[in-house]
Amino acid sequence: MGLDTAATKPHERLADTLRDEMTAVNALIRERMTSEHAPRIPEVTAHLIEAGGKRLRPMLTLAAARMCGYEGPHHIHLAATVEFIHTATLLHDDVVDESGQRRGRPTANLLWDNKSSVLVGDYLFARSFQLMVEPGSLKVLDILSNAAATIAEGEVLQLTAARDLSTTEDVYLKVIRGKTAALFAAATEVGGVIAGVPEDQVRALHTYGDALGIGFQIVDDLLDVSGDPKSTGKNIGDDFRERKLTLPLIKALARANEDDHAFWKRTIEKGDQREGDLEHALTLMERHGTIEDTRREALAWSARAKDALTLLPDHEIREMLSDLADYVVARIN
Repeated sequence: MGLDTAATKPHERLADTLRDEMTAVNALIRERMTSEHAPRIPEVTAHLIEAGGKRLRPMLTLAAARMCGYEGPHHIHLAATVEFIHTATLLHDDVVDESGQRRGRPTANLLWDNKSSVLVGDYLFARSFQLMVEPGSLKVLDILSNAAATIAEGEVLQLTAARDLSTTEDVYLKVIRGKTAALFAAATEVGGVIAGVPEDQVRALHTYGDALGIGFQIVDDLLDVSGDPKSTGKNIGDDFRERKLTLPLIKALARANEDDHAFWKRTIEKGDQREGDLEHALTLMERHGTIEDTRREALAWSARAKDALTLLPDHEIREMLSDLADYVVARIN
C-alpha cells in the first residue's frame, strides 16, 4: 500500500487503500462545485472543501462499496454526494452557531457573509441531489434524501433544546443521530446498496455507520471536559462556555441536588458565568461520575459498530473499519 501500516491511523490506511477512488471523488467535487453564473459559489465552497479534513464520510462510502465487491463507477458519485451534503451542513452550522473559525481557518460566513454561506449551502444541497440521482437507484435516493432531512431535523431539534435544562438523554441522542450519525449511516449504507448486497448486510452497514457516528460525537463531547488541549486542538470547557448541553452535563443535571441545579441554571440557562465556574462544573461532573459514565457509553457504541461488521464480507477493509471504531474511542483512553 506504500505506507507502513503499523505506523498509521485507521483513517490514514483507508485513505491510502482508496487513494485512486478518492482522487476521482475530489476531481468530481471540483467539477460540480463550479458555477458559470455565480463565481462566489466555487470561492466559498473551495475555501471549506480545500481546508483539509479527513474526508471520512466519502471514504466510508468508497470503503463499503469496495468491501462489498462493487466494480462500477457510481460509488464515486455517491461519495461526492455525501461530501457535498456534509459541506452544506457545515456552511449552515457556522451561521447558526455564529462561528468564526473552523479547522483553524476563518469560516466562510466571517470571510464573506451569512447570506453567502446560507445560499452556497443551499446550492451544494441541490448539487448533492443532482449527483445522487445519477446512479439511477431509487433506494440510494431514498437513503440519502432521508439523511438530508434527518440532518436538518437534528439541527432544528438542537436549536429548540439549546440551554433547556429539561433536555433528556433521549433528546440528546436524537440530536446527535441527526447532526452526525445520519450521514455516517447513509454513507456506509449506500455503498452496500450500490453493490447489491443482501438486505441484512445493508442493515449492518447502516448500524455500523450509525454507531460510529454516535460514538464519534460522544467522544467529542467528552474531550471537551477531559481531553488534552495539545492533542485535541480544543480548549477545555468550550462547550460549557458556549452553554451547550452535552452528554456529561445532561448526566450531571439528572443527578443534581438543589445547589447543583441552581448552579446549572445560572451558568447554562441564564448565561451568568463567572470566574471559577468551569472548574466547579468539572468538579460536579467528576463527583457524580458522569465523565466515566459517558466514556463507557462511547465504548459501548464502538463495540456495537464492530459487532455489525461481523455480518459483512471478510475483507481487509472490514479490519480497517473495525480499527476505525476502536480509534474513535481510543482518543479518550
